[in-house]
Order: sequence, then structure tokens, then C-alpha cells
Amino acid sequence: MIIDTHCHLDDERYIEDFDEVLERAKEAGVKQYIIPGADPKTLERAVELSEKYDDIYFAVGVHPYDAKNYDREFLEQFIEHKKCVAVGECGLDYYRLPDTQEEIEQEKALQKEVFIDQIELANKYNKPLIVHIREASLDSKNILKEYAKVDGVLHCYNANEGLLELADRGFYFGIGGVLTFKNAKKLVNVYPKIPLEKLLIETDAPYLTPHPYRGKRNEPAYCKLVLSKMAELRNIDSTELKNITLENSKRLFKGIIS
Repeated sequence: MIIDTHCHLDDERYIEDFDEVLERAKEAGVKQYIIPGADPKTLERAVELSEKYDDIYFAVGVHPYDAKNYDREFLEQFIEHKKCVAVGECGLDYYRLPDTQEEIEQEKALQKEVFIDQIELANKYNKPLIVHIREASLDSKNILKEYAKVDGVLHCYNANEGLLELADRGFYFGIGGVLTFKNAKKLVNVYPKIPLEKLLIETDAPYLTPHPYRGKRNEPAYCKLVLSKMAELRNIDSTELKNITLENSKRLFKGIIS
């Protein structure tokens, strides 16, 4: 069995064929799913899906791009729900910043403030973190080392080698479709350095669709393509790696029922 540890099934792009998406996933060996919190506007749908489908779980959190919409009290309404298994995706993203230096500093300060508060929320409720990092590896690492008292996953691991030291602090590394991209040379080179016991499989669906479907809507069934590439690059049997990542997922996300 494969657990897609990061898929935005609450996205409107799945509304018309949701059950068919799940059926294709099951046929590909994907049996459980975690919907990360990103946009507060879709959190209630994620909760509803988790209540309707036994194999769907969710996290509460706000993506750094939506930091201005962060409301801790709103998230706390759902964090003790039996299907809530994590806090996030939270983190830092400096890829798209404002134009002026003053605005840049304000945006970074806001993202850091919201990131730290979500870490403290995870600490309070003893939930693992789902962390988003883009063009902000050093700041993210320093904040996690200073504030995080729980384990977590670096979602869509960005191949920064400096982040590997977080493995010793209880952090896992989410691997998705990017590993299959022809221009993912850095990730391909760094990926074998990640301890096997710290690997997780994810799709980030509907984003980052793996080869050969790049450019189309991603979906959990494509975990199978990610697993195949992961096994190939580690020269390990795919069934063995599937079992390893399954145990890793269950160890990190303790609320999941296998």
C-alpha cells in the first residue's frame, strides 16, 4: 500500500470526477491520502472529505503565500478532529516577492511570524509539521531548529543539502513528481543521500505531475510513477521501497489507521 502524504484533494479541479480519481489511485496501489492545509477557504471541504471517506486525512495550516489570511483560532477549531494528522503546509516561500526592499522585508517578516506560530501550534498539540520551503532554505532550517519540538516532513524536498541535517531532528523528506523531471539533476544527485527511513511519497496533486504526464492535472494514482523512479535511483526493489515508505508514513503521521 502507498500513502500519498500530500495531495490537495480539496481542490476544485477534482469536484467533477472525485470518486474516479480515488478509484484510479486504488488501482495503482494508493490507499490513503493526506490533504494538507494551504488555503483556509478549502479547509472545511478537506474536513468534510475526511469524514465521508475512511482513507482520507487532513492537516490544518496556511501556505506562506496565504500568510495574510492566517487565523490560529480558526485552525484550532479542527486540530483535535480525529482525522487531523498534522499542522501545515506551513513554511517560507521567497520565490515570488514584492518589488521594493521595504515590501520584501515586510513579506518575509510576515511569513516568518506565521511559520513560527504554526510550529508552536504543532508543539502545543503534538502534531507533526508539513513544511513548505522554496528559495528560503537557510531561514527555514534555522527557524525549525530553534522552535520545532515535533517531527515533520519537508514537503516537495527542494534538494538543498543543508536541509539534510534535519533528518537527525526527526524530519522526513517528501519526494514527488519533480524527481522524474528531466531538469531535476540536483534532486536526482541529492536524493540517494536521504536515509531510507526518512523517505515519504507524495504527489502534491493537482500540481507537479510526473513524467510522462507533465503539464496535465496530477492525481494520487501517479504515486506509482514516483515510487518507480525512487526505486530505480536507489537500485532497490520497488516493493521493498513501498513498504519502507509506508512504515515511514505511519510512524510520522500517527493518526493514520492502516
